[in-house]
Amino acid sequence: MTDIPLRRARAIIKNAFAKAREMDLKPLSVVVLDAGGHPRAFEREDGASPGRYAIAHGKAYGAVMLGMAGQAQMARAEAQAYFMTAANGAFGGAVIPVPGGILVRDAKGNVIGAVGVTGDSSDNDQAAGMAGIEAAGLTGEP
Repeated sequence: MTDIPLRRARAIIKNAFAKAREMDLKPLSVVVLDAGGHPRAFEREDGASPGRYAIAHGKAYGAVMLGMAGQAQMARAEAQAYFMTAANGAFGGAVIPVPGGILVRDAKGNVIGAVGVTGDSSDNDQAAGMAGIEAAGLTGEP
């Protein structure tokens, strides 16, 4: 598998939303990107603000383009702000280095895409995204 199949991308979103409702989170927006950083699927729950697409995309895009999930990006930004500032500049300001940007790996450990979740706290976004990824039979790296 080289990219996330559309069926699994949709399953990730469906199950992330289910986890969000179980956790009583605010309305979420979830995007699934392929290994090249292109959208495979996106949905915004009723009540989620329309600007959330850009945030979800920025979380996922940073993860897949840097090969570094949101938690690692945030740690890197705290330790070496100049690196994340430069990387974000290289990507046209499209990177949002916080939890909720999750790398997706296949059974062999290859990166096949990323998921970006936004709408609640970054940690809750990450929990919902991980649940969606795992329910779709894939491995997430938060």
